[in-house]
Amino acid sequence: MAVVTPSIAEIFEEAYDRAGLEMRSGYDLRSARRSLNFLLLEWQNRGLNLFMIEQGTTALTAGTAEYTMPSDTIDLIEHQLRSGSGTNQLDSTLDRISVSTYAQQSLKNTRARPTQIYVSRQSTGVTATLWPVPDSSSYTLLYYRLVGADGLANGVGTTPDIPPRFVPCLTAGLAHQLAMKRPQSNNLVPMLKSEYEQQFRMAADEDRERASWFLVPEGFRR
Repeated sequence: MAVVTPSIAEIFEEAYDRAGLEMRSGYDLRSARRSLNFLLLEWQNRGLNLFMIEQGTTALTAGTAEYTMPSDTIDLIEHQLRSGSGTNQLDSTLDRISVSTYAQQSLKNTRARPTQIYVSRQSTGVTATLWPVPDSSSYTLLYYRLVGADGLANGVGTTPDIPPRFVPCLTAGLAHQLAMKRPQSNNLVPMLKSEYEQQFRMAADEDRERASWFLVPEGFRR
């Protein structure tokens, strides 16, 4: 039997049912869509989920230090400097520095092979500033970025832009959001909130890195 992913319309109906409500009017649909978008924005503050990670590259230009990331970028989580190609390709780590460290750098216009990166997360987008300033256009910035899940600008679409394993969490969170807005459902809010948090924990715990890693005390390194 195939895995069945509910449509957005079915998720809306299920969320209304859990909140003890009915979706009868166009306003009810808009209300659910609005709550869904708020919920997906909230997920950006709930840590790292693997399905929200994308790889990207940006060609660097000699003499240009600052680069704008794609508009749906939340943050950069890994970044390397790539030079060469084919069997001569070399990726080197870029150390992320704070705004304070970058601000105190007195030689900001020094040109050489970049070794550090300052990531600025603004309300209008995310930018990456390299230091030293690239001295060649042969470099490429390789990065892994955290992106936001697509919301709904209008209509109800088809299926949600998330993995099926997060659909129960999305439905539970939407039911909680809807119940908070209707006085007749306020008594269900604590239960729906608890269910939402449980569903999110289960989904987030499953959506994690499986690679082995070890902590080694400083004095034992060789």
